[in-house]
Amino acid sequence: MPHAIAQSGIARLLVVLLAFAWGLNWIAAVFGLQEVPPWSLRFAGASIGAATLFAAALLTGHDLRVPRGERLHVMVAGFFNVAIFNLASAFAQLSGATSRAIIISYSMPIWAAVLSWMMLGERLTAVRWLALALCVAGLGILVGPQFEHGLSPAAFYALACALGWAFATVYLKWAQVKVAPLANAAWQLVFGAVLIGIGMLAFDHYPRLWPLQTQSILAILYIGVFGVGLAHFLWWSIVGRLPTMTASIGSLLVPVVGVGASIVVLGERPSVPDMIGYALIFAAAACVLLQRDVKHTEMPE
Repeated sequence: MPHAIAQSGIARLLVVLLAFAWGLNWIAAVFGLQEVPPWSLRFAGASIGAATLFAAALLTGHDLRVPRGERLHVMVAGFFNVAIFNLASAFAQLSGATSRAIIISYSMPIWAAVLSWMMLGERLTAVRWLALALCVAGLGILVGPQFEHGLSPAAFYALACALGWAFATVYLKWAQVKVAPLANAAWQLVFGAVLIGIGMLAFDHYPRLWPLQTQSILAILYIGVFGVGLAHFLWWSIVGRLPTMTASIGSLLVPVVGVGASIVVLGERPSVPDMIGYALIFAAAACVLLQRDVKHTEMPE
């Protein structure tokens, strides 16, 4: 019993550390984007992340095989989960505040609930209706003032992150994919990196990853090795051993860490309407994630 308690405590600590790894991923992207184009940055991050995840999985004896009939489904999910999310988040950060991009992206649980109702016939409970209302109100407060000065595309890019992430999650449920979560994540990263690479060749013509300053190199390595590869490996290795509530709280910590780091490290100063919008969207996500019947099947970002 003491050993089990100790293992559970370590798992909880890892979830908190992972929240910081993902939250700071957004900050690393800001530094990387100062010198590297979005397509090249995301290609490097996804490729290094996939290689790191494969290495960690193989060294620990995980089976990464995907049945032939499920490969197309994993590829589709990789397009939305990896390619769309990573590229949209990069363009959102280039065209607006990182803190706003983070909080809009993490409205994902609400859109997943709505898509589950539309695609899977899952019931929209009173709590989920409340979450949707809070989310819409929060988005209205965040985006509304921008109409006065010409709408920035940043909010739409961030919303594309949330919707792409949500669609991939619900799509895999609809397809009833049985692939082990770790293998699923690894191959999604591979397919996503390939798709981003095709776009990179079209827009950047070659990986614009040299010559780079040390700051940019460290940012790319952080994103690939820690923010993507090792973080995914640890998350899928421990999430099944934790109570749903604990894992959900860990997920909710990611935007808190990201927004906090945007203020402290990047010097962003959200306005009062921004903070109200953040609070409403965070509350909406909490309404969905902190329900007893929530099981984490989404690929963390």
